[in-house]
Amino acid sequence: MRAKSEIALAVLIVFVTLPCVLPTAWSANHALAYELLDYPGGSVHYMLNVAVSESLLEYYAGQTHTLISDNDFAKFVTPDALKPIADCLQKIYSDDEDFANGVLMIVHQMLYEETRPPKYPVETVVANKGDCDLFSCIAASIMKAGDLDVVLFYYEHEEHMNIGVSLSHEPNSARGAFDYVVNNGTRYYMAECTGGDLQSGWRVGECPADLKGAMLRVVTLENCEPYAPGQVSASYKTLAVSTVSLDVPSTFFTQGSSIKLSGQLSPPLQDQTITIYIKTNGLPWSELTVVPTNLSGCFAYGWVAGASGECYLRASWSGDESYASADSPTRTVTVFSGFLYVLVDLIAILVAVVTIAFLISRHHHSELREPQPPETPSEPTKL
Repeated sequence: MRAKSEIALAVLIVFVTLPCVLPTAWSANHALAYELLDYPGGSVHYMLNVAVSESLLEYYAGQTHTLISDNDFAKFVTPDALKPIADCLQKIYSDDEDFANGVLMIVHQMLYEETRPPKYPVETVVANKGDCDLFSCIAASIMKAGDLDVVLFYYEHEEHMNIGVSLSHEPNSARGAFDYVVNNGTRYYMAECTGGDLQSGWRVGECPADLKGAMLRVVTLENCEPYAPGQVSASYKTLAVSTVSLDVPSTFFTQGSSIKLSGQLSPPLQDQTITIYIKTNGLPWSELTVVPTNLSGCFAYGWVAGASGECYLRASWSGDESYASADSPTRTVTVFSGFLYVLVDLIAILVAVVTIAFLISRHHHSELREPQPPETPSEPTKL
């Protein structure tokens, strides 16, 4: 009886949900490139290639972008998401000042455009444009990912933001006197994230003339994002294409049922972290779990379906120094409430009972009506 009710329920909704159960096309990466110098004014050039997966972009696009106080700027600093960029910079910059100036070279190559509301660094990187606070959050994220002590400098009256970075020595590349702010006993050298370009952009310690003597507030980063569900991929080499799949055994499940999600990473690398994202009933994308790949690049996860409704699932790999990040096609499943199944079962039982009662009633009435012999016509009376 239960199997029949499940089939009936599936047939009832299949025409409504059919457009949603088909997988979407493979998500594309957002690819960018930044030129770097061995030091400010140097002659050795590097090309840093960066790729951002669509899943990581959509994850941050779905997060809250509301600022309640100045301290909320810290939540837009995401070191973990941009750590691969910091790792690449540290390969060519052994000195912390050169590292910080390398970060400034990156943000100086982005187009300046007034932007509201604030955005997360991944969003700004993909857009390749933003304003002072967006560039400052990118720079602070990369510097913090490189283990530098960094803060945000917020100029309320000037409606401006840049950053302060603590160094192991006084700036050597600053053109002229350097500027800094002391906060809790630590000297933070100014780092302006807007204006200029690769060759002539602001360097650590240099202060724009209109900000000299301006009142500022130091926003520390204790409340920055401690963890990201995924990362950008970055390399000085051209990033090769990778793919990842996600398989779901069915498109209809009962709430509370266990579902095996599985997939394959190509190239078949072992011990790679696969993030599975989930989006339920119109809510933003969130991290469902992270799972490792085995010797052949396969992964699996036993998901217990929680909230009922329509769910979207997607697997993502952040890539590495050789391969760009990749997303699987998005899979759509419908999770039915256990109460709904009980209701369908009751309706099926009720229909069966009524049908049986009706058939018994008809049979009973037919037995009561015994057939009567036909009347024989009487002989005509003879006169």
